[in-house]
Amino acid sequence: MSKLVTIYIDGIGYEVPAGTNLVDVAKFYANNDIPVFCYHPKMEPVGMCRMCLVEMGSVEKDRETGAVLLDEQGNVKIRWMPKLQTACTQAVYDGLAVKTQTQQVTEAREDIVEFLLTSHPLDCPICDKGGECPLQNLTMRHGPGVSVFNFDDKVHLAKHVPLGELIYLDRERCIQCARCTRFSAELAGDDVLAFHERGRSLQIVTVSNPPFDSKFSGNTTDICPVGALTTADFRFGARPWELKDVPSIDPYGPEGANISLSTRLDRDSGGIVIIKRVMPRQNEHVNEIWISDKTRFGHHHTRHLDRLVAPLHREKNALVETTWDKAFKQVADKLKGAASVGAIAGPGLSNEDLWELRQLVLAAGGSEKSLGIWPATMSGGEVIKQVGVAKGTNFSNMGKGTVIVLVATDLEEEAPIWWLRAKTARDRGATVVVLNGRSTKMDHYAKFSLRYDYGDAIGAVNSLAGHIVNGKLHKDDALGRVEGFSDLQTTLKKTKAYAGYEAAAEAIASAENVVVFCGAEGVTLSQHADLMQACANVLVLTGHVGRTNNGLIAVWPGANTQGALDLGYSAEATADLLQNPPAVLIVAGCNPVGEDVAAAKLKDVDFVIVTSQFDTATTEIADVVLPQQSFAEREGTFTSGERRVQRFYAAQGVIGDSLPDWKIFAQTRQLVDKSHAKVSAGAVMAEITKSVAGYGEMGYKNLAQIERQFPDVGGNDLYYGGTAYQNTGGIGVQWPVLAENAEAKLKVAAVNTEKSKAKGLLIVPTTLLYDRGALFVRSELMSLRIPEAHANFSPADAKKLKIQDGDTVEISVENATLVVRAKVNETIPAGVITLPKCLSDQPGLFAPVVAGSIVTQALVATGD
Repeated sequence: MSKLVTIYIDGIGYEVPAGTNLVDVAKFYANNDIPVFCYHPKMEPVGMCRMCLVEMGSVEKDRETGAVLLDEQGNVKIRWMPKLQTACTQAVYDGLAVKTQTQQVTEAREDIVEFLLTSHPLDCPICDKGGECPLQNLTMRHGPGVSVFNFDDKVHLAKHVPLGELIYLDRERCIQCARCTRFSAELAGDDVLAFHERGRSLQIVTVSNPPFDSKFSGNTTDICPVGALTTADFRFGARPWELKDVPSIDPYGPEGANISLSTRLDRDSGGIVIIKRVMPRQNEHVNEIWISDKTRFGHHHTRHLDRLVAPLHREKNALVETTWDKAFKQVADKLKGAASVGAIAGPGLSNEDLWELRQLVLAAGGSEKSLGIWPATMSGGEVIKQVGVAKGTNFSNMGKGTVIVLVATDLEEEAPIWWLRAKTARDRGATVVVLNGRSTKMDHYAKFSLRYDYGDAIGAVNSLAGHIVNGKLHKDDALGRVEGFSDLQTTLKKTKAYAGYEAAAEAIASAENVVVFCGAEGVTLSQHADLMQACANVLVLTGHVGRTNNGLIAVWPGANTQGALDLGYSAEATADLLQNPPAVLIVAGCNPVGEDVAAAKLKDVDFVIVTSQFDTATTEIADVVLPQQSFAEREGTFTSGERRVQRFYAAQGVIGDSLPDWKIFAQTRQLVDKSHAKVSAGAVMAEITKSVAGYGEMGYKNLAQIERQFPDVGGNDLYYGGTAYQNTGGIGVQWPVLAENAEAKLKVAAVNTEKSKAKGLLIVPTTLLYDRGALFVRSELMSLRIPEAHANFSPADAKKLKIQDGDTVEISVENATLVVRAKVNETIPAGVITLPKCLSDQPGLFAPVVAGSIVTQALVATGD
């Protein structure tokens, strides 16, 4: 923690952390809102709007003793600067003094507001920002009563300018604060907005193709202090004071981003409460105040016309509507008489859903070995229990002295908020190390960009560990609690050392803090547990476990894969279910048949039960289809990839007769084993707290606890005007890992580094943020962001195969043929085809479920 210094605001002394921004300090400690427009706590100050002008000075001290000098009345003597200074560019230091309420300051603020309003339209009654607008609020508080400017001198500009399909610009309302351009270029790393023209004609333009090409574009509408930037789905949709904001959690990503669902009764939706917009909810531990565009605009599936509204069962080879009572009885009867039972759960199921599904499968005679997760691409949950990031880890506190390592992941596509937080930590001085088979966006910010051959990710991480051990860079004091070091040391001496890894290994070993993100790109399921262990070896050997801001994070697919692993589900179980299908299979909240050719055997299962929001390829093979509620219609919890359990709340009216999954499974189990069905999600979580290791403190009351956050961005006073909403739903609770117990023994282990011997082109399925998943594809607003099905070829392979960029090609692998568009991409290494998952209505290579499927030799042929 920074040392405390004494500063004086309007004559009152305050002890505050040294080096923090004066504007933030004044607000947090003195409850003094120094007005700002261009300043924002998450960006570097520029002092360009001049709204924050204050009188500034320094306490006078005796030069010899350093003692504070007092005047004749006993007050602290202060030497004031002759002119007003910008508060937003001032970091606090001992003895700083400011006056914020003098006549000189008041007149300066009046002048600035008057200048800003000279060409600003009087749109407040119809402006989307009205009611949460800093310009509106500060004009009422600090503006002049009259203006000397001639009305006829106003400059009129375009009022409905699309900056792409998601964001619209009203150029008349823009006050040129540059928050949007600075956020895009400095924080998001997307240089896609710029100023054009000069003087009073100065305006924002997009300079990218496609326009406003950023995964974080919606955040600019939040930080805009006026109504210049609006989102396409909320523009003229409702007034802020009509909305009820309900705390929720991002249903798509492993980061657990906190969001608010702004809801209102809607006539056009049948008079039910619906989501009008999605806004970030401040949680400095998780997503700060940012969300991705997928999170913001991907909610429209919740009220889509294609939603399933009633149970279906199969009659004469067709699915027809039935009642819940009949559906429950049919499913229960099948489960009670089944020779074998299994379940595959999607990553969007809550912990409560997963628990009741687990209990149902066990009641019907199944076991944990028949509890699968989807996508089944990653393993290593036991490694996380040992060396996951310690409690209290916060990327906001990382900078100099921190090393962030990315292994086998394209983080911006797989977990954009983690990417953004890692990138901003790098901006504060953290060192980034990227290990991957190809270049990704994070390579632009990495100090060490290390390549390896696809299929040898484990060997690459072992190479780092080898340099650490063989160079005696490991921490001797850490070895006292380590088991398996001798065997690992012997193995590492024989490990192939990748050239150029030495400096990265030294940086990791000498760092104060190290966090490793481990993905699964180019890695089979059977290899992934070993890759996780290899990453754990590096962390344990260098002593970077069991401490805040140190440890391992798995880049799990979906919102609650970590929770599924905690409750006994596994990808290995899914692989077994796909190879040896049970007599009765429950597929909950996922579409394996439509996504992966490896799931084709599920069509042969005797009886399939599916819970889903929409018709999918998996519901087409089902005998019973049960309509599930979306995340917005129910309450529950997700566990993030940082092991933070967080609550989300029911916000939207229920669509049709759909039910939450936990209730579907609980009522079915009641018919199977005569158990008493739980009456609420909270009651289910209460049972989980008594039964699941690490979840003892995860009751709903604890999860709802809040704290005051610094900087205070999401306050109800709308100081930053809709930048983010105050966290009233809870900041969540992390469960601890074994390494946090100083007495616990930690395991290092030699892991398999054998590479596939398959010859030919290597097909590497990759993840894109925007895909044709059953939920996201229903958000039509985002349709232009979803690319067509394609495969990426290296220039060398494309030339060898006589493939031109844009050709249609057939890729045959195992028993399937994929028809995609060819793209020639210089970031792809020779001998490799990267194949983005889930971009077609036909199943593809979604996950390396069958051993070797991700590295199977492929036949590539050009087509028309």
